[in-house]
Amino acid sequence: MPQRNNNKKKNIAIGAGVAVAAALLGVASYTATKPADSVGSPGTTRKDAAAGGEPSAEQRAGVHPELEKLARRDARDPLAQGRVDAPVVMIEYADFKCGFCGKFARDTEPGLVKKYVDKGVLRIEWRNFPIFGADSERAARGAWAAGKQGRFWQFHQAAYAEGAKEKGFGEDRLKELAKEAGVKDVGRFVSDAESDAAEAAVKKDQEEAYGLGATSTPSFLVNGRPISGAQPDEVFRQAIEAAAGQAGGKGAGQAGGKGAGQAGGKGASE
Repeated sequence: MPQRNNNKKKNIAIGAGVAVAAALLGVASYTATKPADSVGSPGTTRKDAAAGGEPSAEQRAGVHPELEKLARRDARDPLAQGRVDAPVVMIEYADFKCGFCGKFARDTEPGLVKKYVDKGVLRIEWRNFPIFGADSERAARGAWAAGKQGRFWQFHQAAYAEGAKEKGFGEDRLKELAKEAGVKDVGRFVSDAESDAAEAAVKKDQEEAYGLGATSTPSFLVNGRPISGAQPDEVFRQAIEAAAGQAGGKGAGQAGGKGAGQAGGKGASE
């Protein structure tokens, strides 16, 4: 009973920000791509703020501390990469059938990993958010199953390769992707993907996204700040650097410590 009460309190706390988050996820595509006009005092541009200037009231207004609590910071989470204690956590809700998710994975994410994850500034936590039917569901379960053998991010790369989604995510195709990702035990992969545990894990992520009001992919939370869509690189850099500054973390290229493959890096192999 105490555990149920604690969960209820947590849900209420998060729920307090859901309505606001839902609205922000709906307008984030516009606000994130507005012209780079003033974001604080006269003469202060978005670029200036990202470079380490004092975060403006407008920047701070988009951050919801209750949503930061959705970051799991689990050292054994195979669907995450980056230090567990990184000052910034970016949660990504995405679907392997989503073309814009693929664009982000190919064009933007590798740069963020190199610039921020590898330097200890950023942690990326993936959430399966299948919204395009049975193929999406199968791919999500397959990704989770690959993670059980420590190969989620390799599966992620293979599934988001140019032209991959057009081939579908049927059972045979998932096996091909698992082999491409270096999954050692394909039989176990198939069994894991079809398990009740896979269904429960995917459903948990999916319900979390719907609970935030997300209706499209990809959707992101950067330390509690919603960003919707595969926005230009600058939008993510600005959000990450502003969040790092607010968290008291060091800026890009300055954060010390171990990289993504060491303390709390890409998910632990089982």
